[in-house]
Amino acid sequence: METADLKCELAQFTGTEKYYRIYPEVVLTDGTKYLADEASCYWLMDLYASHLASVDPNIESFTCLKFTKRGLGAEIVVEDGNTHALAKQQIEYTDFPLENFMFYAVWAGQYWVLMLTSEY
Repeated sequence: METADLKCELAQFTGTEKYYRIYPEVVLTDGTKYLADEASCYWLMDLYASHLASVDPNIESFTCLKFTKRGLGAEIVVEDGNTHALAKQQIEYTDFPLENFMFYAVWAGQYWVLMLTSEY
């Protein structure tokens, strides 16, 4: 799928009808599942979930993941929503189709919900 087409499709998601469990404490929305399927990036969902495992939801119930391509690789920053970095990770190589991308994780009481910014 072309980058412009993917961006256009992702913008159509403004809510979710179903959650898709990827870990006991992490679910995807319709939009993040669509992204994971279309961009073959379940690895990105796994990466986010692994960083969320060390976040205390009683302190941080909202986080955002910022993805930025750097040459053939990328930089991942998980923030608290107020530009305070909770975790950083360098990716040596990625074929993720977007140059920059951000999505959220919100604690829903029993699990983290990974969602597109348009689904928040």
